[in-house]
Amino acid sequence: MRPAFLRGLIAPLLAALCAWAADPPAHVVVRPVANLFSGPGADADVVSQALLGARVAELERRDGWVRIQGDDGYAGWAEASALRALKAGEGYPAGAKVEVDVLGANVYREPDVTRHAPVLTAPFGAVLERAPGPQDSARWLGVRLPDGRAAWIQSGDVRTDFRPIGIEASLDLARRFLGVNYTWGGCSSFGFDCSGFTQAILRRRGAILPRDANVQAEWPGLAPVKDRADLEPGDLLFFGKDKDHITHTGMYLGKGAFIHDTPRIRPMVQISDLGSPEWSAILVAMRRLK
Repeated sequence: MRPAFLRGLIAPLLAALCAWAADPPAHVVVRPVANLFSGPGADADVVSQALLGARVAELERRDGWVRIQGDDGYAGWAEASALRALKAGEGYPAGAKVEVDVLGANVYREPDVTRHAPVLTAPFGAVLERAPGPQDSARWLGVRLPDGRAAWIQSGDVRTDFRPIGIEASLDLARRFLGVNYTWGGCSSFGFDCSGFTQAILRRRGAILPRDANVQAEWPGLAPVKDRADLEPGDLLFFGKDKDHITHTGMYLGKGAFIHDTPRIRPMVQISDLGSPEWSAILVAMRRLK
């Protein structure tokens, strides 16, 4: 039998481990864009990104780095300084959240664009907590940054209606990113990769796709489109050597055109011709959101 003092130490430790397993520690991203690496160090390759205000779960911690997982189930290592640990039950109060709806929104220390430089520039999709105050106006909204600082953002830069958008609206949204540069592992309007781009557009339609193109193609929330003649605007296109080696994705716009973020020739979000030999020869799968 264990001594009483050992039992007194072991019981709380087991309880803590069980609580960790049931509900891993939660964090919020405090940088505009936090790179996620394949290992705990900046010399590892970037595999994805997490945006300002995103809630993430801690999976592991090592030497100033935290392995985190977002709502898409994808995991990667972020610098601990890019995160703030959340208290139990901490979250956005009902109706007290805004989301950046432009390619980049400047956030200021006061409701004025001329007195000081922006505190930061938040990418499309970043989330901030509303913090109304006496200086609120039709133009300016008081917000609280994830690190706790009070700040101001212009109302035209954010959305408060979080209902999913339709297909036509999603195509218009996709076109707004034309010219955004290609960045490997990118998930933000400061630089996407191909699957990060389609993931961002489909998120606004209410679907949280997996992170990588090959996994997206197999996601059960998408239905196969068997014939190219049956393609409709908003369908996703997948390219590669064959169905087992998918390396690229884009979104069909209609009339033979599709939009995607590619490093080829011009590394940016662009519109290409699906009928061109360059793309037609490597189209291996087509999918439609169910």
